[in-house]
Amino acid sequence: MPRKILAADQATFGRLKKVRAEAIEHTKIARRLAVERRDIMSGLIDEGYSQADIARELGVTRQAIQKMLSF
Repeated sequence: MPRKILAADQATFGRLKKVRAEAIEHTKIARRLAVERRDIMSGLIDEGYSQADIARELGVTRQAIQKMLSF
């Protein structure tokens, strides 16, 4: 039998639901930005820049660029 939520805990569960919804929205935004980032990097590569060039500009490794492009 499910446990009855106490009135004193209703606010806590309400906050939990709000945080969960915010995390879901954040994930959706992050996915859209990852697609945009990949498209921008692909465009730069099409223009002749290397993954190493992009990595240097972003301050990450070339392997990180490869990973970003693979999604």
